[in-house]
Amino acid sequence: MSWLLLVIAGLLEVVWAVGLKYTHGFSRLVPSVITIVAMIASMALLSWAMKNLPVGTAYAVWTGIGAVGASITGILLLGESVSLLRIASLGMIVFGIIGLKLATH
Repeated sequence: MSWLLLVIAGLLEVVWAVGLKYTHGFSRLVPSVITIVAMIASMALLSWAMKNLPVGTAYAVWTGIGAVGASITGILLLGESVSLLRIASLGMIVFGIIGLKLATH
C-alpha cells in the first residue's frame, strides 16, 4: 500500500509541477487552486508512504516520478525539445526508480 501511495504522490507532483507554469506566479485563480491542492495532497501521500518506506528511497522515487512525468508532459503537451540524450537520461531515472523499488525490503 505504501508503494501505491508513493506512486500517486509522484503523479500528483507532476500535476503541481506542470500546474506552476499555468499559475503565472499564482495570479490565476483556478490553476493556482489546482496546483496548491495537488501540492498538499502529494506531500500528504508522500508522508504517509514514508511511514513504512525508507526516507531516501521514498523521496528519490517521488522526485523521480515527478521529474520524469514533468519532462514527458513538457515534451508531449508543451512542445519542449526532445533528443536522444534527453530520452536516455529519463530512462536512467526510471531504471533508478525500479532499482530502488527492488532494493527495498
